[in-house]
Amino acid sequence: MKKLKVALVHDFLQSFGGAERVTLALSKIFPEAPIYTLTYNPKLAKFFRGRKIIVSKLQKYSLLPAKFLLPFYAGAIEGFDFSGFDVVISSSNSFAKNVITPAATTHISYVHSPMRYVWDAWHTYLGEQSLSRAITKTMRGLLFKIRMWDKLGSSRVDMFVANSRNVRNRIRKYYRRDAQIIYPPVDVDKISMHPENKGYFLAISRLSYYKRLDLAIEACRDLDVPLIVIGTGEEESKLKRLAGPNTKILGWVNDAEKIKYLQNCRALIFPGEEDFGIVPVEAMAAGKPVIAFRKGGLLETVIEGKTGIFFDEQSVVSLKRTLRLFITQENKFDCKIIRKHAKKFSKKRFQDEIRELVAESVKKKVLK
Repeated sequence: MKKLKVALVHDFLQSFGGAERVTLALSKIFPEAPIYTLTYNPKLAKFFRGRKIIVSKLQKYSLLPAKFLLPFYAGAIEGFDFSGFDVVISSSNSFAKNVITPAATTHISYVHSPMRYVWDAWHTYLGEQSLSRAITKTMRGLLFKIRMWDKLGSSRVDMFVANSRNVRNRIRKYYRRDAQIIYPPVDVDKISMHPENKGYFLAISRLSYYKRLDLAIEACRDLDVPLIVIGTGEEESKLKRLAGPNTKILGWVNDAEKIKYLQNCRALIFPGEEDFGIVPVEAMAAGKPVIAFRKGGLLETVIEGKTGIFFDEQSVVSLKRTLRLFITQENKFDCKIIRKHAKKFSKKRFQDEIRELVAESVKKKVLK
């Protein structure tokens, strides 16, 4: 059997977060595969060293805010030529899945989520933009067109893979397609278990409003318990004003420092809703329980009473109630059980499942 010629597609390589870690893990399975992306930040070269990065015609405008380029992304992503490739794997939470591939090419789309800002969260997205009435009307029309194009693009995918049941449900809702679930890769083997702690709670996230770090900061301030926050973002100044004397907002730290903070915390507080959520799994790899909002992907990764505890409403009152409960039950959590559970989400498991999926999908196409 000839060696498969594989190409990878990623929406934007502008920052290095969970979706980019998935693309990096895919590139390690297929090291010769070029990575196609709409725009690329050369600062990410240290992560994708030795990989061939192919950018769209929009690269020369990559310093502009993404929303200004919205009308042009569809044409740019469809402009990539995948002639000669046996398999195309897109890692997508917006445009990447809508590439056009030859009939003989198998297109597998690993979906982090259908575009939130044109589907279930589009009203919220428009409300956050502070636009005039006339521009809002224009944006409504544009998002409608992107929504229709996105639905059409979903019909070109040969196989969908969702990063969680949560996302699979969205794929069924908006694209009317089924999806296999393969959980994202987490570097659990890089994080050793640490049974002791230094008395602080920890929150790690981009400091954006929808991450709801304000809840963690206010709850810990009111209960007078130490909290360390790691992350940067547009809410940083506001969150620093909310913080009490026992809260430290550190900004960005490298992976080695982040692991040390995970290993030495009492528990991770995760007050936002995520499609999957890599950081909570990293915390569990260190043997630390997770205190999380009861919604989204964490319902699939956290076992209540064994690896963490949930709060039911995105409010300070609800989180404070759960924090008090956790403090009374803290000694019941077994770090070995928590660590064992986290290993189910390892990078090796992800890579093995992707390899098997690609082999099966190519075999089915040949048989047809």
